[in-house]
Amino acid sequence: MSDKRVRKEIFEWTATILAAVLVALFINNFIIVNATVPSSSMEKTIMTNDRVIGLRLAYRDSDPERGDIIIFKFPDNEKILYIKRVIGMPGETVEIHNGEVTIDGEILSEPYLTTTTEGDFGPYIVPEGHYFMMGDNRNNSADSRYWNNTYLSRDKIVGKAVLRYWPSVKKLND
Repeated sequence: MSDKRVRKEIFEWTATILAAVLVALFINNFIIVNATVPSSSMEKTIMTNDRVIGLRLAYRDSDPERGDIIIFKFPDNEKILYIKRVIGMPGETVEIHNGEVTIDGEILSEPYLTTTTEGDFGPYIVPEGHYFMMGDNRNNSADSRYWNNTYLSRDKIVGKAVLRYWPSVKKLND
C-alpha cells in the first residue's frame, strides 16, 4: 500500500468514528436521556439499578399528564437526576390520608401501587407551572412530601421515561 492510500484509509476511519461520536452526543444531549435508578423509590415499576431511557422531546409540545413517569433535575440539588411519577398537576390540591391520595378531594386510582401509603400528608396546593411528584414505593420514597423545594418546576423536567433497557426490556408509561 502506498503512503497516500494509507493516509486516505486513516482519514476515512477517523472521519467515520468522529461522525459516529458526534451523532451519539447529539442524540444523548437532545433526543434521549439515559438514567440509572439509584434507589427503590419506584419499585415494583422500576427496580434499583435499572437503566432507563427517556425522551427529551416528549414535552416539547405538550405537558406531563398525571401518572407519567418522568426524569427530572432534583429540586433540592439540580446536579442529580430523579425519576418519579407525576401525581399533582398545577393548581390542584393533593392530600394523603388513610393510605389514599386525593386530588381536589377525589380519591386517585393508582393501579401501579403494590402497598398502602403510610402516614397522612398535606394538603399541598400545587403552584402553576409545577408538579407534585411521588415514587411508586411510597413508604420508601424521597419525593415531594419530603423535599425542601416541594414542587417540581416544569422547566426542570428532562424527559419522559419510556423504556427500561437493563436488566431486561420493559416499556414504561403505558
